[in-house]
Amino acid sequence: MTQNRNKLIELFIGNLANSVIHKILETAIDNTEISNKYEKELKNSFEIAKKYRDKINPLYVPFPDKDVEYIRIKLTNKVNSELLKRISRGYENIDLKLVKEFIDQYLKILVVI
Repeated sequence: MTQNRNKLIELFIGNLANSVIHKILETAIDNTEISNKYEKELKNSFEIAKKYRDKINPLYVPFPDKDVEYIRIKLTNKVNSELLKRISRGYENIDLKLVKEFIDQYLKILVVI
């Protein structure tokens, strides 16, 4: 079960990171057409992350502290890394200060913390 649980946590982190990235990109863009595409990707990734979260731990039960720290660190690193890649490719108005705020917000919504 542990291997399966670890795999589910990694998949959860990947989808939640994608959701956070697209939320930040959505706030950085002025074009509504592109913003709508980011919104669609954000919702899709968030729903998938929600399904993985439900498989990892019983619903409405927060994760153990060691898992929360691991998830928070991995999410922060993954999101910052991707956003820095996007900035180097010419994306503008990306606010890296929003990363921690959105991660905490999503972890609370999903009852991880």
